[in-house]
Amino acid sequence: MRDLALTAVFALLLAMVFKHPAMGAYLWAWISVMNPHKLAYGFAYSLPFAQITALTTMLVLVFTRKRHAIPLNMITGLWACLVIWMTLTSPFALNDRDVVFDRWFFVMKIHLMTLVTMMLITTELELKRLVLVVTLSLCFFGVKGGAFTALTGGSYRVWGPPDGMLAGNNEFAVGLVMSIPILYWMRQLATRRYLRTACTLSMLLCTLSVLGTQSRGALLAVVAMAVFLGLKSTHPVRVSLLICGAMLVTVAFMPDSWSERMDSIGAYQGDESAQSRLWTWQTLWNVALDRPLVGAGFRAEALFIFERYAPTTGAGEAFLSAGKSWVAHSIYFQMLGEQGFPGLFFFLALWTAVWLRAGRLARKARDIPELAGWMPLLLNMIQVSLIGYAVGGAFLSLAYLDLPYYFMAYVVLADVFIARRHAQGRAGSPAQAQSPGSMAGNGGARPGLAKGG
Repeated sequence: MRDLALTAVFALLLAMVFKHPAMGAYLWAWISVMNPHKLAYGFAYSLPFAQITALTTMLVLVFTRKRHAIPLNMITGLWACLVIWMTLTSPFALNDRDVVFDRWFFVMKIHLMTLVTMMLITTELELKRLVLVVTLSLCFFGVKGGAFTALTGGSYRVWGPPDGMLAGNNEFAVGLVMSIPILYWMRQLATRRYLRTACTLSMLLCTLSVLGTQSRGALLAVVAMAVFLGLKSTHPVRVSLLICGAMLVTVAFMPDSWSERMDSIGAYQGDESAQSRLWTWQTLWNVALDRPLVGAGFRAEALFIFERYAPTTGAGEAFLSAGKSWVAHSIYFQMLGEQGFPGLFFFLALWTAVWLRAGRLARKARDIPELAGWMPLLLNMIQVSLIGYAVGGAFLSLAYLDLPYYFMAYVVLADVFIARRHAQGRAGSPAQAQSPGSMAGNGGARPGLAKGG
């Protein structure tokens, strides 16, 4: 029954893509982030929903007029440089060609669909809907995981969407850390009390779910995120106090096993997991020193690469003798080891540019009445989310994760819409003049989620 219902809903939404091209972006976000078919138990589990969605959406993109070109600016320029560089390093990769190509194809698919998404989201209302789809697709598991943690007293780990990039407990935790600020944005925009209550409850359950993953890196990420969320919120002092209080109560609720695991953050000498990370980072650093321009290429976790570059002192000798190798466990060392110093530079420069641009656009949007009620706070929350990614990603191999690139797309699209509003103002056109399906009639100071905004 679940398989039939899911397939029927998918078919209906897919048919709507031909009339409303932006639906293709929403459908792809839903399928790629949530993996809803992996919650089924029959024929739907193995159906290629993602491939069907991608092909249909790109086909519609070719023929539709409801699209726009992506602007050339610092963000899109650095993004293009990163994608091109990852392509150029692939022929020089150390791993087997087929393995490298599979990984390259997977990464390029993410970037291609990010580009398609940005071209199909042509109005401010469509941007807000995209943010909702991406956030709720992941927070569905966050709410469920938070309830599970509360009911079990935190005795078991929480895991993410099955068979996805965020399936692991550590990865899922970072994804939730990035999503909680957007839930706060949703709460501030909600015009109905029950929606605000639902958003508040979702934030608390997602935070509890992060702690329930028992991820040590995510604990640091959620603390950093909470600090910036307080600073960037509309009521900094009140929100900061509420967050601190909620964190203290939640941590006190967790069992002793959770506390012992978190206490091991500072005791890395006797922790094999921490030792393996340090050893892996040293290995990838050695790779970058030997191959500074191209690194090891995709999939640098191969055993023969570790045998060539890993240090043999300390725990390294035992790891090598046991035939062990690990993934990077850090977005920074992952980019450095696989894409060399230029790849790391483009990666860091891209996210720095996104963070800075979001701040500048937030200040610009405050001067535009139609945007002042929702866009500045969204851009500020994107900055908070990227702080969570920067801290949590320091301990996880999430350099190629699709979720941060949605946040990049939000900022690029916000730039487009702000420029459009300025152009309308200079031309003397009505402030609400937009294409059909835009925010016309919903441009007050606080467009509410209950009205579809």
